[in-house]
Amino acid sequence: MNFIEELQWRGMIHTMMPGTEEQLNKEMTSAYLGIDPTADSLHIGHLVGVMMLKHFQRSGHRPIALIGGATGMIGDPSMKSQERKLIDEETLRHNQEAIKKQLSKFLDFDSDAPNRAILVNNYDWMKDYGFLNFIRDIGKHITVNYMMAKDSVKKRLAANADHGMSFTEFSYQLLQGYDFLHLYRTKNCRLQLGGSDQWGNITTGTELIRRVEGGEAFALTCPLITKADGGKFGKTESGNVWLDPRYTSPYKFYQFWLNVSDADAEKYIKIFTELSREEIESLVAEQQADPGQRPLQKRLAKEITTMVHSAAEYEAAVEASQILFSNKAGDILHRIDESTLLSVFEGVPQFEVARSVIEAGVSAAELLTEHAQVFASKGEMRKLTQGGGVSVNKEKLADANTTITTDYLLNGKYILAQRGKKNYYLIIAK
Repeated sequence: MNFIEELQWRGMIHTMMPGTEEQLNKEMTSAYLGIDPTADSLHIGHLVGVMMLKHFQRSGHRPIALIGGATGMIGDPSMKSQERKLIDEETLRHNQEAIKKQLSKFLDFDSDAPNRAILVNNYDWMKDYGFLNFIRDIGKHITVNYMMAKDSVKKRLAANADHGMSFTEFSYQLLQGYDFLHLYRTKNCRLQLGGSDQWGNITTGTELIRRVEGGEAFALTCPLITKADGGKFGKTESGNVWLDPRYTSPYKFYQFWLNVSDADAEKYIKIFTELSREEIESLVAEQQADPGQRPLQKRLAKEITTMVHSAAEYEAAVEASQILFSNKAGDILHRIDESTLLSVFEGVPQFEVARSVIEAGVSAAELLTEHAQVFASKGEMRKLTQGGGVSVNKEKLADANTTITTDYLLNGKYILAQRGKKNYYLIIAK
């Protein structure tokens, strides 16, 4: 597979240094991409870079994932308006292990293949590098004029005219440039990958390699991903969409991709999956013929949820998505786990009821009026029940006096009440 051709048709190349393609065609090449370790999970904003590494390895080259432990302790000024919070070494190491576990779903770190992936942390070579040695060995090769000319520096200064830019942040591009030099020396790394906002930092690295080693190195960046409506990709009302199920459940992760617009789905399926050009063109044709079936969104959600979580988690997410519409929703409710249940019914009114009330057995009418104010009165509740408008755990309630016991509890603590077609309530046994 030709890496450059693959990225081009997928819309994943923003800028590329001359000679990059020739280098990749000449021999197996090592390339690195930096990942910020300020959290113990990647979010979907990281996935473009991770997919670049994945395609790179599929093309027979060797990917290097660089955890920015040292640079993460400083903060990259590119596209940022404020300095980052610093992290300690213990947190850094924890985050590194968690990120490697996630990357292992995309990259082969463990085989005997000559292009198996490598994980490095720039803290390991920066922590004992003395300041005087660094400015003597490295700083003398890059002028202040060169550093000031970078867009990332100019934009940061313009945006913070009153406060300026700290020396710590200003030195960031020199540190990132040294990473490239170090990997060039120790891993024969000839290429750095990154987002388009990293172009200035990456080319500082290629310049440093040229001036210090007389060597040639290359740069390739991908576009920053946006939504068709101009909104920020990867952000929801509740924040980032994380890869770790502790922060974003597989159900919510699946729903994010399922609900992207048609225009975004056509773009994202090229970037975030390994599907071939032919498969994607076929799906695009299907979408155009019958947009209501949303084949692009469904396939995108399937591919990426399976890759990040698992086939089983994908199936569970699909099943959970049917709860609001399926005739078999009652069965599904009893199978899904607690986090998925809470994700599906996030935002619905909740009532806490003493567990002893349910253990003793309580009529549905009493439960839904006196203990949980789903209805204003028993009369109203009985009337709607007679008309088939009340459900408990997605099963229509035939009699308002039905006794609700612990047998009704989902995951040992929840009861889902439904008034009419669209009004849901979650009762929690405490």
